[in-house]
Amino acid sequence: MTGKVQRATQRNRHLDGSVIECILCILNINSELLISQADRRPMYLQIIEQIRRRIAVGDWPPGHELPSIRALAAAVQVSVITVKRAYLELERDGVIVTRQGKGSFVADSADLSLQLRHDELDEHLAAAAGVARALGMSQKELTDRLDTVFKTGNEKES
Repeated sequence: MTGKVQRATQRNRHLDGSVIECILCILNINSELLISQADRRPMYLQIIEQIRRRIAVGDWPPGHELPSIRALAAAVQVSVITVKRAYLELERDGVIVTRQGKGSFVADSADLSLQLRHDELDEHLAAAAGVARALGMSQKELTDRLDTVFKTGNEKES
């Protein structure tokens, strides 16, 4: 991968006054990964999510070379094993391909970006359903709210 890998530690203050440190990894001008020590999710899942998002939004097109496992591990200050696990999961899911001696690349799958966006939408819908259940809403109330938001969103886009 061309370009230098830069690291920075950011301090973020929560509403309760606690401070968390996030490791910001700037891989090149167009991409960054943010790993939060305070996030309850394992770091390898944070890496997977952020790589998937980069691909889904088109920042990393098919054929884009990912940073080496060692370079990414050093940049975000996690174990090589953590990054390797993330890359293996992404490869198993067909998101990336690894070529021996050449590195890891975004898979050439034509519908990958669309599929990743659908997966992300499903996650958001599942979260919305969970919030609705916590609020005691019925399925009908939730779908009515979704219809309203969807229609309002279409009006704003026009």
